[in-house]
Amino acid sequence: MLSNGVIIAFTFGYLALLFAIAFFSEKSARKGRSYASNPYVYALSLAVYCTAWTYYGSVGRAATNGLEFLTIYLGPSLVAPLWWLVMRKIIRISKVQRISSIADFISSRYGKNITLGGVVTVFCLLGILPYTSIQIKAIASTFDILQYAEAAQPLVQVPFYQDTAFFLSLGLALFTVLFGARDAEATAQHEGMVMAVAFESVFKLVAFLVVGVFVTYFVFEGFTDIFLQAELRGLDHLFLLQGENNASEWFWMSALSMMAIFFLPRQFQLTVVENTDEKHLDKAMWLFPMYLLLINIFVLPIALGGLVHFQGSTVDADTFVLALPIAYGQDWLALLVYLGGFSAATSMIIVSTIALSNMVSNNLVIPVLLVNNTFKNKFQHELGSIVIWIRRASIFLIIMMAYVYYKQVSAHFSLVSIGLISFVAIAQFSPSILGGIFWKKGSKLGALTGIVAGFFIWFYTLVIPTIVTAGWLPSTLMSIGLFGIVALRPYNLLGMQDMSYVTHGLFFSLSLNLFLYVLISMLTDQTSKEHNQAIVFVDIFKYSTILDRSIIWKGKAYLPDLKALLNNFLGEQKTAEVMEAYTLQMGKTLETNGYADPELVNYSERILSGIIGAASARIMVESVVKEEEISMEEVLGILKETQELKTLNLQLKHKSKELKKASEKLRKMNETLRLNDVLKDEFISTVTHEMKTPITSIRAFSEILLDEDLPEVERKRFLDIIIQETSRMSRLIEQVLDLERFDSGRQELNLEKTDLRIVILQATESMLQVFKEKGLTFDMYLDFEGLELTIDEDRIKQVILNLLSNASKFAKSKVKFHGIIQSNEVIIQIKDDGRGVPEEEVPYIFEKFFQAKNQTSKKPVGSGLGLAISKKIIEYHGGKIGISREDGLTCFTFSLPLQEKINKRIPYPKDNE
Repeated sequence: MLSNGVIIAFTFGYLALLFAIAFFSEKSARKGRSYASNPYVYALSLAVYCTAWTYYGSVGRAATNGLEFLTIYLGPSLVAPLWWLVMRKIIRISKVQRISSIADFISSRYGKNITLGGVVTVFCLLGILPYTSIQIKAIASTFDILQYAEAAQPLVQVPFYQDTAFFLSLGLALFTVLFGARDAEATAQHEGMVMAVAFESVFKLVAFLVVGVFVTYFVFEGFTDIFLQAELRGLDHLFLLQGENNASEWFWMSALSMMAIFFLPRQFQLTVVENTDEKHLDKAMWLFPMYLLLINIFVLPIALGGLVHFQGSTVDADTFVLALPIAYGQDWLALLVYLGGFSAATSMIIVSTIALSNMVSNNLVIPVLLVNNTFKNKFQHELGSIVIWIRRASIFLIIMMAYVYYKQVSAHFSLVSIGLISFVAIAQFSPSILGGIFWKKGSKLGALTGIVAGFFIWFYTLVIPTIVTAGWLPSTLMSIGLFGIVALRPYNLLGMQDMSYVTHGLFFSLSLNLFLYVLISMLTDQTSKEHNQAIVFVDIFKYSTILDRSIIWKGKAYLPDLKALLNNFLGEQKTAEVMEAYTLQMGKTLETNGYADPELVNYSERILSGIIGAASARIMVESVVKEEEISMEEVLGILKETQELKTLNLQLKHKSKELKKASEKLRKMNETLRLNDVLKDEFISTVTHEMKTPITSIRAFSEILLDEDLPEVERKRFLDIIIQETSRMSRLIEQVLDLERFDSGRQELNLEKTDLRIVILQATESMLQVFKEKGLTFDMYLDFEGLELTIDEDRIKQVILNLLSNASKFAKSKVKFHGIIQSNEVIIQIKDDGRGVPEEEVPYIFEKFFQAKNQTSKKPVGSGLGLAISKKIIEYHGGKIGISREDGLTCFTFSLPLQEKINKRIPYPKDNE
């Protein structure tokens, strides 16, 4: 029997060997000789799919479920030929857009949305931490077996400072930090890590084949003898396709493993991020299935051999691989087997932790830090190193969290049971990713809703039972279904004998996920950024060489600001190399202090995406450039080379007819434009007057604060005045910008189904104090209740407040508010008993700048833009607005079309009658 010191020495010696392989691989790569950029190394690295779950758990599952264990490997083998269609597309997209993780991929596809990236990251952590914990469990339990030469005795009660698994976890964390978090660029290849994983793939395969040969040909007399011995003991059902090995279970488990080979974070890291040449897929498509075949040849013989030898004992089937050599006194073979299992577990932990740390930093931590202006200003020149340290801290935190999960939960379950639960979690990303690369209509809201709903059902049906079993939650949770639905009760199989608890959770979670993704995507409209990214992702092979020209960007970017931004993350030398590469690629010369063209802005954003993720890169670029919102028409116009050109051609034919009508309208508009030109001059004079007063006040009080030693009370009063005057200027500027956006067609409304009565009451309530202070009576009459319209609530409030404020300025004693329904529209009237608008000025009352007309000698009341903006808002809602004189009262009237049927029509009594 091997001593404890020998086991520990070989364990840490193996870790030292991994360090050496990784170190010399990276050293060689820096000299220009890359060993990792090889199709065979690439294919072997993909065997990180075979973790301790494969090494130990497959035997355990075969011992209980027979040939069903093959479904975990049949799926990846069957789907491998499709890699050239699916995986190659994902790789091309990721390389072109510099995507570094699953979360970044989904976030980037759906408009570079921060929220979506954060949600995916959190769910990846929830799904993969249990999986990582079972690798630690495998290391700890096999170490225990090797040490005591008997059945595993999980050391869950041992203090962490006496637990070998804890120190091994720290060692793996250190290795991962040294070779997986040395560069700020998340998309950078980790040569050393890839070579170490490829070596571990070979080592664990050799170790498993050696123990398989030992059991099959030394313990028994070949395959025939093992199967005969098993049949004599009534175990023949395990190698026949019967019982639980039904077609439905095989189908669902194979489909699950197909999704896992695509979307497990560790597979994405090695298959996509670490890929150096798409052609390497040619070798991987046949070499990887061959690897899976080899590592599974002796699974069933070892399982049957273990059942035969340990019949009637309590030896865990998961440990048969190690227990059989020990039982026959083969200590050095047992040590080799233990190191093979150790390599299977460590490769998974290393790669998964790198992938998760990139997601945590790029989609959770960095976005929060970058929206903090104080942080950005203070550490703007240290952002690159901060990113690295965030990833390093994340690596240690993730591995320690997995260790805690192992101590508290995983120790109670088999390797396969926890592994399958993690597979189902990762499967929830399939609709949004596959839909995102093949279906242009897929929307952010559809993806987010589907993923959240799928994970919610996954957590309730598959994770809650493990926590209940561990004793952390009451067992009563197992007896009720989610939202009272019996079908969603954990481990409830609805009487379907061909559905296990795993496929039950998979079916309901993935079905709801897919249904919501498709339904909501069909019912919602994409933003211009979403639509642009959708076209680029779906048609990536068309745009991969002209991406920076294809991605639409509109605005102004000062080149020195853009360079300074890159310097903060890359350093001056790397930034210079990046800019030089751009000039060579595009054939352009950059002006030292000029403006950057849209292509350079897109290029810079992609560079940053490779460091901090697409969503965070968008935040940083927006912080240094003045970007304008892009309309969908512009998106379609610039991307007219796509298949959507057919639809555009039909629209152009229709618009050519409209041009003839437009020429007549232009003639009529000429007169209006001449008048607007005069009004504009007067408006400039008015705005100058409006802004001069607060600027004068701000300067005067600022000089006093600077020169005078004032009491604290006076200082606060002066600062309050400065803030008020600044707010006054901001409101004026915001009005001007508001109107400009409406005029240019770039303004978007946030349309939602809203109760109009509540909107009106909220708007009028804010004016009641104004009426009271001015001594005005206010009467309200609403001829409806419970009327829901699809409107922009804030904008409609803005219109009502504008009209009520206008009425309060000119009313003598009363203001009235009436709301009635006529035909297919709701009519809102606001009346006051002021002097009214001269008849000759009525046609221009809603024109912009009108307030400034004939008031240059006297400070006007307001900017003159409120009514113009109100008119635009109502017209955007499909309504009309006007002014009239009724019964001696000035009456402003606007209408909104009814989009919904009215459920109730109950007159709302006048307040003062």
